[in-house]
Amino acid sequence: MKFLLLMLLAGPLALAQPVPVVIETEVGVIEAEIDTEHAPISGNNFLRYVDAGLFDGGQFHRVVKLNPDNQPNNEVKIEVIQAARREGTEGFPPIPLERTSVTGLTHKDGTLSMARDKPDSGTSHFSICVGDQPSLDFGGKRNPDGQGFAAFGRVVKGMDVVHKIHNAPFEEQRLTPPIRILRLRRK
Repeated sequence: MKFLLLMLLAGPLALAQPVPVVIETEVGVIEAEIDTEHAPISGNNFLRYVDAGLFDGGQFHRVVKLNPDNQPNNEVKIEVIQAARREGTEGFPPIPLERTSVTGLTHKDGTLSMARDKPDSGTSHFSICVGDQPSLDFGGKRNPDGQGFAAFGRVVKGMDVVHKIHNAPFEEQRLTPPIRILRLRRK
């Protein structure tokens, strides 16, 4: 009874609002919203790296493309750019995989997603989808385990910069040179 009274006195529960972030790169600015309501583990992990300044001086280092196809060893093709924290910095422990089947978030154009090798191995590497990428969702075939990747945010401004990075020079899947992240901060 006390609990019910406290809940009534507290008023309606506020839903977590997306957390706006600004990714300043050497080729332009990307603004994104981090969804800590639907993806609290991945979203808050990303913000922990942001707040610690570990993306400042990091880089977009990887590009995965359809045209020209630079993923000859993958039967399922995707298009993303991938970034990492500043080299030489110590990261935080890996986090549990938040499957899209649980969060309800999907890999649409501009989605931020936690990179990983196996489930529960994501740390600081993240990707931004170029176009819709349903093969990255739970049950998708990009990763042989079918568990998908953790979507945790979306670009709200600066997709032109994402496309500029996606179209930058590359060898295999390495951007040459990488695109530096000057600063990544909460807005």
